[in-house]
Order: sequence, then structure tokens, then C-alpha cells
Amino acid sequence: MKVLLVSLGCDKNLVDSEMMLGLLSEAGYTFTDEEQEAEVIIVNSCCFIQDAKEESIQTILEMAQLKKTANCKVLIVAGCLAQRYREEIQKEIPEVDGILGTASYGEIPKIVEETLNGKFAESFHDLTEFPVNYKKRILTTGGWYAYLKIAEGCNKNCTYCIIPKIRGKYRSVPIEVLLEEAKNLAKQGVKELLLVAQETTLYGLDLYEKKSLPKLLKELCKIEGIHWIRILYCYPEEITQELIQVIKEEEKICHYLDIPIQHASDAVLKRMGRRTNKTQLMEMIKKLREEIPDIALRTTLITGFPGETQKQHEEVLEFVDEMEFERLGVFCYSPEENTKAAEMEDQIEEEIKEERRDALMQLQQEIVFERTENMIGKVLEVFIEGKLTDENVYIGRSYMDAPNVDGYVFVNTSQELLSGDFVKVKITGALDYDMTGELLDEFTE
Repeated sequence: MKVLLVSLGCDKNLVDSEMMLGLLSEAGYTFTDEEQEAEVIIVNSCCFIQDAKEESIQTILEMAQLKKTANCKVLIVAGCLAQRYREEIQKEIPEVDGILGTASYGEIPKIVEETLNGKFAESFHDLTEFPVNYKKRILTTGGWYAYLKIAEGCNKNCTYCIIPKIRGKYRSVPIEVLLEEAKNLAKQGVKELLLVAQETTLYGLDLYEKKSLPKLLKELCKIEGIHWIRILYCYPEEITQELIQVIKEEEKICHYLDIPIQHASDAVLKRMGRRTNKTQLMEMIKKLREEIPDIALRTTLITGFPGETQKQHEEVLEFVDEMEFERLGVFCYSPEENTKAAEMEDQIEEEIKEERRDALMQLQQEIVFERTENMIGKVLEVFIEGKLTDENVYIGRSYMDAPNVDGYVFVNTSQELLSGDFVKVKITGALDYDMTGELLDEFTE
């Protein structure tokens, strides 16, 4: 049986997809990327914001058509949309043969078998259950980097966010399980680990009664073969001096932090249910840059939150102009049913949200372009990921660039390089968000 698995949404969802592939492989299934060939189609869905929800529904509907025109025998929907809209999917899309909730991906072989036997199958485990990391996992990232999901769920309950209701409370994966998984990934050739969770900074608090991300990082740094460790999704109020110290001391940890802050107006932050104010955010950013001068900070912002005034929007513009983040993403607020923010008064028109988003991105573009120009002449370590066809140009990333969201470094060299190599590159040019460079003589594999 040939299986096609379509993974949508975030990198945390991708880890679940890779776990499902591993389980299906052990059960004897093979895989295909060709829609027309697939006999079993699984859509691991997302519904974090309206655009993600629409993409998931559209993908499911497109896959449903393959039951009429191609080899597809069963269609299974997993993930966040399945968890949130279980009954609606079953009622509105009769082509769906099976549904799995966010805590049930371990049941995928059983669900596939039952649906192939003509039975509608579903599995929805309790969202308080302990997250399971299966030993066999099939990577879909090319093999040289991998995401390590260190926890499931979230306790923050921001007023705009549905995640606690579809992923449950915060549950850390035990450190010994993560170390075993990381060692297995290293044996498969993985050289960069990206630590992910809804919030990485709270790791271990539920298991060990203290924030244990620093301890986990120290242990991960001991694993042979891992060259880079990148930390994503750090809530600013949970960043400790101990964590900063570990990032400074451990050579394998990239001087890069993803710190989602969402806004800079105290009034808006309060309505969002965030735990910081603008002064605290500025103090943390200042502290990080003082202690780790070359740190690259990525953040995300939301425009058009209910009640956001033009003055509050301008406050965010001033904040971004002053903070000069190395990397920044901006999203228009999306009202999600069953969240407090969706019930708030003074909902803002889409056109205004988009105008404010565009203004922030235009400002950030100017900041990034200037920063990129200032990198010319500097030497960076670059992780090679591929090569441009018929050109002596390789594609790589610096420590400042997480895969799929940040920029690239294009390396000019006649020397033959391999994906997974780490090389020293002198930056020679700026291409907006990307850079160009020349290979220095020495490099490490």
C-alpha cells in the first residue's frame, strides 16, 4: 500500500507527521509523493489562524477528489483541524474515512488498517496524556536538520489563541526520551537540532518543578555529530539568566532566539493576555544583546488586534524601529471562535489590518537590508543545504537563519561541497534578505 502524507502548519505538526511516517513504515507501508499513485492519503491539518484553516479544508477537499479520479482508497484527517472540528468534518466531508486528534497520532497504523477494511475509524486521546516520542521517525527535512519537539500543549491562554483547547495543557517530554531521540537523529546524519514546543522556555517545569531547558541544552551539546542547536519559541518573560549563560558558554548553541512578542503597546498586550509590557520587553532585548552581542533575534507581531488604535500601531512601529530585530514576521489578527478576543468589541477591518502589517514589513525590510549590507566583509559559518543547477553556487544558512522562515547565503566556489557541510564564508554581497559570499580555504564536514 502506497501512502501520501500531506503535512500542513507548523514544524511541531511536522514532527507528528514524521512520527506517523515512521510508524507506518514499521507496519509495512511504502510512501509516495505522487497524488495519483497514493492508495492511502493522510492530511495532517492545521487551524491556528483562518488562513491555515482554509488551506487545510481546501487540501482535504482536493484529496477527496482523488477517491473518484485516482487510486485513493481511504482518506484520513489528523491534527489540529481534526481535533477542533471532528463532527463537522465527518458530517460535511463524507469522503473522509478516518479522523485522528492531536494526541492520537500513535494510532495511525490501526486507523489506516480499519479504514481499509471498510470501517470509519477515529481516535481522540485525552489531551492530558503524556506526549509519546516514537523511536522510528522518517525525516522529511532533507536529513541534515531536524526539529526536536520537547513539549506538547500550552498553559498561557492568550486571548487570541486556540492552541490550549486543541493541544491541551503543557506537557514536557522527559529529558532521557529527548536525549535518546536526539542521538538517533544524529546517527541518521542530522547536524542541526531545532528545539520546538508551543513554548520552549518552560520545558521541564511540570516534570522537574523547575525550568530545565538549560539542563537539556547542556546534555544535547554532548551528543556527537550535532553541530548546531537552535532554540525557537522562547517567551520573553521566561528567559532566565541561567538560560542566557548556557547559550553563551556552549559552542553548539546558535546565538539565535525566536521570541514571539506579538505587540508593543501595554494596553494591547494586556488585552491579548500576554505576561509582559513594553518596558520589560525592551529590558530583555537589551540584556540579551549586552550579554550575547552577536545574537540574532527573531520575533512575530500581530496587527489589527481588537481595539488597536492608530496610535498603538504607531507605537509598534517606533518599537520595531528602535529594537531593530534581525528577523521579523507580521500576521494580521484572525478571530478564532471560542477565544476571548473573538468576542471583543471594536473588531478591526481587514483592510486596516493589512495596511498596518504592510507598514511594519516595509519598515522591517529597511532594517534588514541595512543589516545585510553591514555584513559585507564579515566571515560566517554556513550550513550547506544544496546547489544551484549548472552553477558553482551553493545554498546555505548562517546561524542567523532558521530553515524555511529566514534568509540564505549563496556561496560561490568551484570546490565541491556536500549538503550537510559547514564552511567558512566571507560575505561579499547583499541580496535583500539573503547574502552572497565566497568560500574560504578551510571548512569542516
